[in-house]
Amino acid sequence: VHPVQFRPVAGARAFSTQAFKIYRYDPEVGGKPRLQQYDVDLTTCGPMILDGLVKIKDEMDSTLAFRRSCREGICGSCAMNINGKNGLACLLYIEPSAKAIEIQPLPHTYVVKDLIPDLTNFYNHYKAIEPWLKRKEPKAKGQKEFLQSKDDRAKLDGMYECILCACCMTSCPSYWWNPEYYLGPAVLMQAYRWVADSRDQFTEERLAWVNDTMKLYRCHGIMNCTNCCPKGLDPAEAIVHLKNECEESYAENWKSVIAGEGRKNAGRESGMMYA
Repeated sequence: VHPVQFRPVAGARAFSTQAFKIYRYDPEVGGKPRLQQYDVDLTTCGPMILDGLVKIKDEMDSTLAFRRSCREGICGSCAMNINGKNGLACLLYIEPSAKAIEIQPLPHTYVVKDLIPDLTNFYNHYKAIEPWLKRKEPKAKGQKEFLQSKDDRAKLDGMYECILCACCMTSCPSYWWNPEYYLGPAVLMQAYRWVADSRDQFTEERLAWVNDTMKLYRCHGIMNCTNCCPKGLDPAEAIVHLKNECEESYAENWKSVIAGEGRKNAGRESGMMYA
């Protein structure tokens, strides 16, 4: 078995090592969180931030905890705050510098351990929008799928690609201040994704439910979400479209619509049962 061969990090000739300052916190040990420095040999390390973290864990400190999976910007597991900006460790290059690369967990989240944030609240919000196709008319006999035009399909571009990494959520001050009520940019973009889907038949119910001072209108359009999205998506634009849909479609009976949906979901832990 031959050892893995790494291509040296660009700039490694000028800097043979790179310092990493990494947030450390273990609730089982206690004590205050701290930044711990590791010096990584760039000549034997892959080019990405995630490569550096894996090298530290494998060769220097096995107690370091972080999430990772696909290594290709698909799963969203390795989302963290790198040099003050949220991003995916697998997509960001090590840029050799005399200054240490500072890595912290996603901001304003409870920390499970080290770089692992507790995303329970985020996933509960996502579950609440019922992110699946909902129909009032079942398929006709022999019908294999619900069709839509190319133009209708194109409306979903820029939204379906979201990998739910929570980078945008945890860069949003409104989500920091009201995480229990405000749905946040990723969830609102996915809410609009189903509103915009021509195959879905619960558009009015979805709009009635999301048309709320705290759920939707805590967004003030400061664009942090769009600025940090590792997939280059624009949650802020989707939220603008969602607000416009609510304004154009508003009806006086929306409260009763919400109440009717809530009764259907009474046996569920979360979902559109919450007004």
